[in-house]
Amino acid sequence: MADYPETITFFEWLAPKIIAGDKHITIRNYAESHYRPGSRVTAYTLETHQRIADIEILAVEPLFIEDINQQHAEQEGLALEQLQGLIRRIYPDQQQLYVISFRLLPEITAATESTAAPVDTP
Repeated sequence: MADYPETITFFEWLAPKIIAGDKHITIRNYAESHYRPGSRVTAYTLETHQRIADIEILAVEPLFIEDINQQHAEQEGLALEQLQGLIRRIYPDQQQLYVISFRLLPEITAATESTAAPVDTP
């Protein structure tokens, strides 16, 4: 059975976009593409390893760098030119990348659990 990552990191400046639900994808190289659709992953900041949120991996799909388009930029919460420049800086010698689609999972806290309706017991 394959081992799949249980964590993922993002640049710290992207954390607010993830928390706000504005960022729905991340573009990674092959080495960072081994996520399993349907799995729950904890997102951290790359620089300080602070927990951002839990996300669910929806899909992992191949993408050629020249095929990055406006839809990808919108899903990243960035302008197209900003996304293209960022990807070229991070992966300067790679043509084949992967789009990892995800959704933000709701936080489950003790406060949330304590507000649930009480269960009657005999």
